[in-house]
Amino acid sequence: MATTESPKRLLSLDAFRGATIAAMILVNDPGSWDTTYEQLKHAAWNGWTITDMVFPFFLWIVGVAMTLSFAKRTEAGADRGKLMLHVVRRAAIIFALGLFINGFPFGLAFGHEFSFSTWRIPGVLQRIAVCYLVASAIFLSSTIRGQAIWAVTFLVVYWLALMLIPVPGYGAGVLQPEGNLAWFIDSNLLHGHTWVWAPAPGFDPEGILSTLPAIATTLFGILTGHWLRTGRPVAEKISWMFTVGLGMVALGWFLSIWLPINKNLWTSSYSLFMGGWALAGFSICYWLIDVNGYKRWATPFVIFGMNAIAVYVAADFIAILLGLIQVTGPEGTPISLQEHIFRSVFVSIASPNNASLLYAFAFALITFLIAWALWRKRWFVKI
Repeated sequence: MATTESPKRLLSLDAFRGATIAAMILVNDPGSWDTTYEQLKHAAWNGWTITDMVFPFFLWIVGVAMTLSFAKRTEAGADRGKLMLHVVRRAAIIFALGLFINGFPFGLAFGHEFSFSTWRIPGVLQRIAVCYLVASAIFLSSTIRGQAIWAVTFLVVYWLALMLIPVPGYGAGVLQPEGNLAWFIDSNLLHGHTWVWAPAPGFDPEGILSTLPAIATTLFGILTGHWLRTGRPVAEKISWMFTVGLGMVALGWFLSIWLPINKNLWTSSYSLFMGGWALAGFSICYWLIDVNGYKRWATPFVIFGMNAIAVYVAADFIAILLGLIQVTGPEGTPISLQEHIFRSVFVSIASPNNASLLYAFAFALITFLIAWALWRKRWFVKI
């Protein structure tokens, strides 16, 4: 449904969301996965790259936006039960969009092969939906203190589960791609429905158990939203956000001595580490844009952020279609339209890695034009 823009918005949050979505599109669509620019790759297992910051940033933003939206409604007397029904509906739509993207075009065109037995159930949008649903339920049914306790509980319970619950044939405390508890649960409960390119067969980076610390990441955003709504001086808000953010980064790094920072497992140390970077990074955006009024540089990101989910879904569909449509290659053999564009336009002007990077930027620019067209018409898609 398209709506008009709300007259009062936290512009820095829109810009931060837009920058995050732009980064998600950039890292998801290189010219070639074989020659992807190094920092546009996820860490193979332990450790992190800039790419590993993107998804937790978005979940953190979901939490901030949730607080700013729900708090005003509940204070105005909105019925919490009706708000929760709205959350369930929205989460179901986002989850269904993720499933649809995973199966598109369902074997109906372009020679695409599809089977219900191998249809991937988890995914980025699905995780966003689940985190949004659970975090909303916690927000609407608990106090700020309760929300903080829930966040810590998710991190502690997940850590203890990984380290103490034995996996048949492997034992407890295994943190390798195969043999860890998250892998065991996914490979059994989601057998055949996990990501085929995962670090181990049967594992999924957006799997069941690892959603717990991802919810904690969303709750960190909720707590930030509460802090933004206080009547404290702006300078105090910013200094505390920046300081606490760096403190979380340091704590996550320290805890990685025992539990490595790992995006695939979404370890508790990773949740703290990335939540801290999100908080510190946003505090800078807030200071620049909403406090000091330096807005012009952020306009492209604001445009992305105003239709974040819609643009992300559009980018996925475009990428899928480019990969499915077949054309005749230079050697007379069929290749995908995406590969044809990459070879004929980008490989001819740059080295393989730089060509891949240029393609990713070009693809992001195309999606920006979609976002810009929606923004210019003042169409803001509310899912």
